Amino acid sequence: MKLAPSKLALPKLAPLAAAAAAALLALAGCADMGHRAPQSHMLAANDLAAGTAFDTGAPAAWPGDAWWQAFGDPQLDRLMAAALAGNPGLKVAHARVRHAEALAGIAEAAGRPRIDANAATTRERFSERGTAPPPLADNWAWYNAATLTGSYDLDVWGRHHDMLAAAVGDSRAAAADERMAQLSLQTAVMRTYIQLWYRHALRDSVADSLAQRQKILDIVRRRQKAGLASAIDVATIETTLPAGRREHEEIGESIAVLRYQLAALTGQGPGAGATIVRPAPALRTVAALPSVLPAELVGRRPDIAAMRWRVEAAARRIDGARAAFYPNLNLVAFAGLQAFGFSRFFDASSRTLGFTPAVSLPVFEGGRLRSQLDAETAAYDLAVEQYNATLVQALADVANVVAKIQSADAQQHLAERALATAERARSLADRAYRAGMTDAVGTMRAQLILLSEEDQLLRVESARLDNYATLMTALGGGFGPG
Repeated sequence: MKLAPSKLALPKLAPLAAAAAAALLALAGCADMGHRAPQSHMLAANDLAAGTAFDTGAPAAWPGDAWWQAFGDPQLDRLMAAALAGNPGLKVAHARVRHAEALAGIAEAAGRPRIDANAATTRERFSERGTAPPPLADNWAWYNAATLTGSYDLDVWGRHHDMLAAAVGDSRAAAADERMAQLSLQTAVMRTYIQLWYRHALRDSVADSLAQRQKILDIVRRRQKAGLASAIDVATIETTLPAGRREHEEIGESIAVLRYQLAALTGQGPGAGATIVRPAPALRTVAALPSVLPAELVGRRPDIAAMRWRVEAAARRIDGARAAFYPNLNLVAFAGLQAFGFSRFFDASSRTLGFTPAVSLPVFEGGRLRSQLDAETAAYDLAVEQYNATLVQALADVANVVAKIQSADAQQHLAERALATAERARSLADRAYRAGMTDAVGTMRAQLILLSEEDQLLRVESARLDNYATLMTALGGGFGPG
């Protein structure tokens, strides 16, 4: 009884395959991966002592995506939309995300089957004394070939899978970086806008002071003509006017510069800044912290999320570097047509088929693989420590702004009391001067004190608005799970 060739081949190949597999595993077991293990460990947010730094009373909600709308200024909303749409720096961050996603696509393709098509035709004169038999010898002929080749890396040890996971981690880190760039841009627009509001209010205060000084000067001049005041009184008032006008001009300059900065943040030219009118923010919310801090902060800050993904990517690269020590098994198959001349190129007899399993195992690499593994381990430690530093700084950011908010509340109460006292003192000094009981110097001194207290109250109010924007940034500005 005659058996089919395929049935004869299997019993012979099975022991050979088993022996080859055993040899490969034995060689893999001999692979020397002696290297230093990772030294760094990720910190847990709740393990960092927070003390009373986050005690702000009743818990608040986490910021929303449009947290700046709490200021109730439509012009600010338009500037934010323009900045998010036109800022070049934000577009750079988005391009980095697309680049990282494309690299992840390349890593994914490395683990998939591959098919290549090749076709060639060659006109050749074959040597009479070469290997070509008659009638090809000493004649010209066409040699034609068309082949489809398929290959597949079995990825037995998961190296392609690990490198794909690392590339996906990089792409997610880039996406978190983009969100952080967006949040930084929003914060820059908000804080610049607050400064613009403060400068407008300060210019009004200086203008009111100048008008008041001019009124006092007019009164002093009339009293001088009546012999009730001296030239020294007039000069004392006159000397304060140029300094006030200079301060008024400096504030006007800073207003123009802030408008140009806002135009640049929105990705536009300086001309766009001329259309920005006086801000009118009216913050109607109380700055407070959400509950479950600092644990939830880890998932709410885009910079922490980016660092976490980089740690994950570094860990998967270590796995990929380990897998490089083990055998790699590739399957290659091809099918095509080969023929001399065109007349019988498409005949069944011109077919060519083949199957090539290929195994590769690094034996002597001169320490390259071990050094690569050590490099990936060091990169992991670096990523972990960068994550830890970012986490510590994030908690410090929240604690710092909470301290500023609490101090600003106290300062505002004190500034309001001081302003009320200065207003009463100025009113008394003005009545006393009009009654002839004091000179112009006393009135002028009371006016300068009042101006200083008004300035202090404006500064506190500006700091209160700025603290709210800083708190929204410190809490992640709407970034979070999902």
